[in-house]
Amino acid sequence: MKRTLILALLLFCIPLICLPLICLPAASSAGERLILASTTSTQNSGLLDYLRPLIKSATGIEVHVVAVGTGAALEMGRRGDADAVLVHAKDLELELVKKGYFVSRRDVMYNDFVIIGPKSDPANVRGSSSAADAFKRIKGARGPRGFFVSRGDDSGTHKKELSLWAKTGISPASLKKEAWYLEVGQGQAKTQRIANEKQAYTLTDRGTWLSKMDSLDLEVLFEGMPELFNQYGVMAANPQRQKHVNFDAAMEFIKWLTSAKGQGAIENYRTPRGDRLFIPNYKETHGNAG
Repeated sequence: MKRTLILALLLFCIPLICLPLICLPAASSAGERLILASTTSTQNSGLLDYLRPLIKSATGIEVHVVAVGTGAALEMGRRGDADAVLVHAKDLELELVKKGYFVSRRDVMYNDFVIIGPKSDPANVRGSSSAADAFKRIKGARGPRGFFVSRGDDSGTHKKELSLWAKTGISPASLKKEAWYLEVGQGQAKTQRIANEKQAYTLTDRGTWLSKMDSLDLEVLFEGMPELFNQYGVMAANPQRQKHVNFDAAMEFIKWLTSAKGQGAIENYRTPRGDRLFIPNYKETHGNAG
């Protein structure tokens, strides 16, 4: 009789004990996830791999990076395939904000473009008076096939390159017909490697150059002119156009990146030799960093 009573009590109590456990919602095993479309230069330089854990620690946001050319990154944001973009084509960025595809665009950092090439410098690029003059010299030298290697991927660097060729009077269509001009459709690091293999000239951002230069038998042959300035900006996909984007995470990411801590992290990112790859400038262009 006693055993039967105990068994009955257990059968009655077990559901009551288990019920709260069954009804509790499952705990989230991860924080917010942000899809960031950015450039191969920010990825190849190692900057984003350096920043991601800092962002995770400060905000709980897990940043998933898709590294492509600026044109492709902007298209991802336009379609809502990315929550935020970090790119370097300011005029185009502002145009897309005006058209309503993006919101909250902010300058983040800058570096510059440089022309690199073989140490022998057969086109005498070192003696150039401007970037356009350097390109004229490369064209005039008419070296072997692949004498100039272009990214050819609609990236910010590719857009800058084409604008410099335009100043020499050369159209993009005519470049494709030149034997000495080689489009590779690759990111910055791979383009540098191809130029190295061919001992050719190319245009690159300084950040990727500094992070990869020790593995290349090339030199910076032209630098330091205003037309080579390279501004990076961040902005969020407009949730009014793409309602599925993670707008809150995008704004939290932008807020951190332009905060004193975010800008300080960019400032502190250096190569093992101590070279600074990017210079933060949100405060300079937008006022005090938060």
